[in-house]
Amino acid sequence: MLVLVVNSGSSSLKAQLMESTDGKVIAKAYCQRIGLDGAFMDYKTDEKKVINADMPTHKEAFQLFFNTLTSKELGVISSLNEIKAIGHRLVNYGEKYNKSMIITKDVLKEFKENIAFAPLHNPPALLGVEVCMELMPNVKNVGVLDIAFHSTMPEYAYMYALPYEFYSEHKIRRYGAHGTSHKYIAKKCNELFGDLKGKKIISCHIGSGSSICAIKDGKCVDTSMGYTPLVGVVMGTRSGDIDASIIPQIMKIKNLSAEDAINLLNKKSGLYGISGGYSDLRDIDANLDKPRVKLAFDMLVYSIKKYIGAYSAAMNGVDYIIFTAGVGENDHLVREAVCRDMEYLGIDFDSEANKSAPRGTIQEFTKKGSKVKVYRIPTDEEYMIAMETAELVK
Repeated sequence: MLVLVVNSGSSSLKAQLMESTDGKVIAKAYCQRIGLDGAFMDYKTDEKKVINADMPTHKEAFQLFFNTLTSKELGVISSLNEIKAIGHRLVNYGEKYNKSMIITKDVLKEFKENIAFAPLHNPPALLGVEVCMELMPNVKNVGVLDIAFHSTMPEYAYMYALPYEFYSEHKIRRYGAHGTSHKYIAKKCNELFGDLKGKKIISCHIGSGSSICAIKDGKCVDTSMGYTPLVGVVMGTRSGDIDASIIPQIMKIKNLSAEDAINLLNKKSGLYGISGGYSDLRDIDANLDKPRVKLAFDMLVYSIKKYIGAYSAAMNGVDYIIFTAGVGENDHLVREAVCRDMEYLGIDFDSEANKSAPRGTIQEFTKKGSKVKVYRIPTDEEYMIAMETAELVK
């Protein structure tokens, strides 16, 4: 079944046309600078092509991709009718929506009423759904919820120690994110290591946004992100964990509104705020001779170490530590720094394997006999979205 997988951002659109049975990517597009001057689309089939085009809104971006998919020169399908379903990566719309579902107009309306659960991610994601409904009205849209994998957390892990009515009446609790990625890691671990019953895994999804997930018996028992994707480890531009009392203090110091303060914590903090303008780990690694950049790197590593230690305690041990996502898969400096001085846990880290591993491969980074195994497993959220979408519409 041909499935279109969509991840819609505020000024970008990522889309992949996939075969759901084997995950083969037929075509992919990355539309950038939507609504801005200099908009363009990276389009890839067997070859990559850059297409410059005006894209005032997401509608024009989708139309450009659809027209290219069916064009004589670059097309891979003869008609959009060959696309049987559209799967959308959605983050969080509250406790009621904790599994993948077909999006109807009524569901879309309820999603719009629950944007606050992920205020940065939800508006553009819903915009993508609306445009697809308009341009392909006869094709079913499926929402694959990023929080779904985390729905197995026990109550004592997802509750906040606030007056109980904030949960019972307003559903304020830990939801987590990156669940589709962590679910994929659990799936691959099952393939690699056998039945996950009795096994304890810590999945480290480290990218511009990062989360750590504790997986026991194949199920999530805790995760680092919370009510929104703002908390947890230090991230590219997000603060990660802070004392909540800092927020009103920031508002006073800078004369900010609550919305402005949250924007500061989401977009101007993390590695960016500490280093003085670097949020990409490639830039961080290239400037480690600068004290503030080195401090940002050390803070990132320390925050990941703390979560690994905490989840090892929560699960009474760990068997596998998995690094995934952009930084986790590609930055050997981060992996080495996280796993350094972890012998107490049973990690005998193989620095040479860590440095020399070819990109894009599944690779072990521990020596023979290491009690805890450390692996790099490339994630594939799009494949998971395509599979779940096909399962719902078949």
